[in-house]
Amino acid sequence: MTAIQEPVPTAAAFDQPYEYVRAELAEPDWRRFPGWHDVTEAEWRDAQWQRVHCVRNAKQLRALMGDLLEERFYEDLLADQREMATMSMLLPPQMINTMAPHAGTDPAKVTEAFYADPIRRYMLPVRSDRDPAWPSHPHAERDSLHEAEMWVVEGLTHRYPTKVLAEMISTCPQYCGHCTRMDLVGNSTEQVEKHKLALKPVDRQDAMIDYLKRTPGVRDVVVSGGDVANVPWPQLESFLMRLMDIETVRDIRLATKALAALPQHWLQPKVTEGLQRVALTAQARGVNLAIHTHVNHAQSVTPLVAEAARTALQVGVRDVRNQGVLMRGVNATPAALLDLCFALQGEANILPYYFYMCDMIPNAEHWRVSVHEAQELQHSIMGYLPGYATPRIVCDVPYVGKRWVHQLAEYDRDLGISYWTKNYRTGIEHEDPEALQRKYPYYDPIQTLPEAGQKWWAEQKDR
Repeated sequence: MTAIQEPVPTAAAFDQPYEYVRAELAEPDWRRFPGWHDVTEAEWRDAQWQRVHCVRNAKQLRALMGDLLEERFYEDLLADQREMATMSMLLPPQMINTMAPHAGTDPAKVTEAFYADPIRRYMLPVRSDRDPAWPSHPHAERDSLHEAEMWVVEGLTHRYPTKVLAEMISTCPQYCGHCTRMDLVGNSTEQVEKHKLALKPVDRQDAMIDYLKRTPGVRDVVVSGGDVANVPWPQLESFLMRLMDIETVRDIRLATKALAALPQHWLQPKVTEGLQRVALTAQARGVNLAIHTHVNHAQSVTPLVAEAARTALQVGVRDVRNQGVLMRGVNATPAALLDLCFALQGEANILPYYFYMCDMIPNAEHWRVSVHEAQELQHSIMGYLPGYATPRIVCDVPYVGKRWVHQLAEYDRDLGISYWTKNYRTGIEHEDPEALQRKYPYYDPIQTLPEAGQKWWAEQKDR
């Protein structure tokens, strides 16, 4: 007789660490802002209206918000622009509309909601956000990844053996506070006099195409900037067609945060029709064409963003992928990351691809997380999403490149120094015999270190 084991009753049922609940997308009501109380849906969907009505300074923000924000917020904002900001203010209405969407109309509550809002924290930084003791890491650099150092022609970074980054333009439709290219992109601020591209666009693009024709080992081109949404479409389409004339180019990726921050741009007929021409040419020539966007929080994923992504797929783009940035106070929790990934993958057909650790640029320490925190986050999000849609958290190590956060060679947790190795030479290391044996350092934010580590860094600073 077969014995049947009775189930053992449990004293308590335990919840999963994360519970998935489908959240359907909704466009927040922009009319809740006094400055947009009579804006029609047709105006809201118009890309030119969005660009014209970007918020560029505190005065324009006041005009938009009316009495909804208390004076202390503006004082905090202006202090940051005087003392800390590495990026000038440029916020499309679409982006602002995702901030504090349910705050109501009480100025005290709206102000607190704005302070706490994850989109506001990285798109509209204020002085009190910054770390009071270590606003910048001692090893922070304006061009933290040394991209300009690896230019083979102006704007063309050849860092990896088979891949290049083509910086088409030095402007964006929006400026993120944590921009890794803060030394080049956008207008100068009180703190940062920006570098400028010297060549005319046509001459820069000619030089890029010439280099790629002469360098058949490159098969993958990331077309970026700035943001390709700021490149006039005929100019961008012409450049992409020229890229596809080069037989050795097999992958092309268009980098644009504007798919999320200004989806109206990617829904314009002149853009969608042009994108279809490029996509059909790519398919005919066996070239993989993808769009890479940059979404950092689930609040940014709205029906318009989903419409823009699906339209790109419908006209023939192979993939739309997301490359977010891991930031404290924005998305550096398992729930925030998983909510974002499910919104992207499940509701907008955008593949969660990478989360980069925030780069070591000046005045960014309040956003950065340590390597061990990133490792814990990677562990926490495994098993919930489909494998192909589970993003990798990567550390972009100076002079090394992207590495999964578990790929470090050594790690001093007390001092917050990790060491990394690599398996290829960058474009500036072909004469360096030690490039593949060297261990390259990366630094945790000092405020995340134990007391002894913080004391050690303070002593180095004093010296």
